[in-house]
Amino acid sequence: QVQVAESGGGLVQAGGSLRLSCVASGRAISTYAMGWFRQAPGKEREFVATISWSGATTYYGDFVKGRFTISRDNAKSTVYLQMNSLKPEDTAVYYCAASPQIATIPAEYILWGQGTQVTVSS
Repeated sequence: QVQVAESGGGLVQAGGSLRLSCVASGRAISTYAMGWFRQAPGKEREFVATISWSGATTYYGDFVKGRFTISRDNAKSTVYLQMNSLKPEDTAVYYCAASPQIATIPAEYILWGQGTQVTVSS
């Protein structure tokens, strides 16, 4: 059974960068679309970015505005989220998830990681 695990979160100052990684184990993720979501305390889970199984198609949440980039390396069963120009409002737990098809809605995703905390200080 495939599992995914996120890493790369941490504390960063506003304007800084982080790169999150999501590694799959148990089975390759090359046939899944992959997505990143985030959830801040007291808020609903929010779509961040998604990428098709081939990497040819990507979508981003409106708030990203060119600051984040999602990518994948199927040979390494890894998906990345490069986050630049981070703002305090980006503070949240970031989750990686897998879906049979590219999607922006959490309900479309069938496999979730445990999340990694990102904290952006002002």
